[in-house]
Amino acid sequence: MTTPSPAPAPDLDRAVHALERAVACAERGVADRPVVLIEAADIGGLPPLQVRGLLDRVMMGDHADEGLDSLLATGVLDAILPEVKAMVGFGDGEWRHKDVWKHTKQVVTQSVARIEVRYGALFHDIGKVKTRSISPDGEVHFFGHAEVGARMFDKMERRGKLFAHEQALRDEVRFLVLHHLRASQYDGKWTDSAVRRFAREIGPSLDNLLCLSRADITTKRPEKKRRGINMIDSLAERITELAALDAKQPPLPTGLGTELMSAFGIPPSKKLGDIKRALELAVEAGEIEERLESGAYIQFIAERKARFGLE
Repeated sequence: MTTPSPAPAPDLDRAVHALERAVACAERGVADRPVVLIEAADIGGLPPLQVRGLLDRVMMGDHADEGLDSLLATGVLDAILPEVKAMVGFGDGEWRHKDVWKHTKQVVTQSVARIEVRYGALFHDIGKVKTRSISPDGEVHFFGHAEVGARMFDKMERRGKLFAHEQALRDEVRFLVLHHLRASQYDGKWTDSAVRRFAREIGPSLDNLLCLSRADITTKRPEKKRRGINMIDSLAERITELAALDAKQPPLPTGLGTELMSAFGIPPSKKLGDIKRALELAVEAGEIEERLESGAYIQFIAERKARFGLE
């Protein structure tokens, strides 16, 4: 019986060569060494922190798209990020939708040079590969690709642990993947309550998300691109203006507590505070507008006594 040959040992120098070539392409726009194909085991033999350090430099480079192409050419992309590699050639005129790999590279390079946004840009469309559908009229759809992409990111991270030592970064990148479509849904017609709700749900990730949304506009039509960016800028301005207004003026009218005690026979108590808080949550959810006359809130509560613990 022939004894199978042992697997070759990982070639760490070859892995470092491939990664450093990608860094040179990303930072200077040109390669400083030839393409050398690697095996998955080569990268697997490097410490994850070393891989991440070099990968970060690729992502943050002025020519990040060139760096990503170098990772593709040497086999690094397939070895450590097969979910990203799967986007290569996905589209390219087929079924009348843009090449997802080309789009992704453009989004990365258009993004602000902030590590959270750059990685969010890299992974934001990985779910498209698994969610493409073609309607009877030939339209291409990617329903739920943000949610699928977030789950794929989780699986990728369990396997490769690229962000294992930085939970905050990992959570932020996943959040951006999951919510990357939210800001682009703004059409200027949202109510103030809807804008407040969006800002509250996005929370401290708001600036990163808006930056990613702007970068995600890759149309070749200048006017369409200008309109898209202006709409996101308009959303950002409304959020800022409403936050400033809310800092000066509370959502419920002054004296509402006294009106509630009179209308429902409630003494000053924790129960009164609970009712006001529940009413504030209803305002935040868009069930009733903010800053109305006290009578509107009293009627709202009277029609929902059980919900407010008044039955």
